[in-house]
Amino acid sequence: MTLHGGKRTGAGRPKGCNQWGEATQPLRIPLSQMDAVKQFLNKGYVRCPLYSSRVQAGFPSPADDYIEDHLDLNEYLIKHPAATFFVKAEGQSMIGANIQSGDLLIVDRSIPATHGKIVIAAIQGELTVKRLYQQHGKVQLLPENPDFQPIDVSENSDLIIWGVVTHVIHSASCSP
Repeated sequence: MTLHGGKRTGAGRPKGCNQWGEATQPLRIPLSQMDAVKQFLNKGYVRCPLYSSRVQAGFPSPADDYIEDHLDLNEYLIKHPAATFFVKAEGQSMIGANIQSGDLLIVDRSIPATHGKIVIAAIQGELTVKRLYQQHGKVQLLPENPDFQPIDVSENSDLIIWGVVTHVIHSASCSP
């Protein structure tokens, strides 16, 4: 009886112990193609330099060009990747919350939609971004612009909360 080579009972990682809770399968890649495969798998994974200097919003201060680390925006902006999606805002009803038309919203479905959170909601089958109001048995979707009216949610309303807005990405205005 040989004790080396082949499958051994109890050897290796137990099935289902990865982050997805399912079995895995090895994949053999020619060494000459390893970098191309890694680049393909990491598409969308961007690590940008993070400088140790802070930028003054008041009086200017001396700056240095020392790179402290590299920042992965996925790690910084997305806490629950499996529950996160992106959607573009349209319209002016949330300008008081600094959400403007064309902004990219990062939405997390795993965060509870509670009073005061900005949510993506489907009301009567139409999507909207609003601040959730839940107080004293009353539910409303509130705009952040006085030119718009709150949306009252009754027991008969068809309301589905898609998720909570965690970040807003918009381009800086370059015009004076």
